[in-house]
Amino acid sequence: MIRLIIGVGLMVGLAGTSQAQYLGTGSNPNSHGISGYTRSNGTYVQPYTATNPNSTQRDNYGTRGNYNPNNGTFGTRTPRY
Repeated sequence: MIRLIIGVGLMVGLAGTSQAQYLGTGSNPNSHGISGYTRSNGTYVQPYTATNPNSTQRDNYGTRGNYNPNNGTFGTRTPRY
């Protein structure tokens, strides 16, 4: 009986982890700094940190469910792909 309870608990825990990754709760651990710059309309953009490019938007700092450790905020955007 104990084995069954532990087995079910592990399966639920692992399923929850894989589901969380898919929904964007695991930020990309690789990042790089962006220097400050001036936009064409004259607005200055402060330097910031961004995740390195890869084949998904689900692990970017700005994607819903991900945490940005550099400024302490959570992402709000829905990934396009």
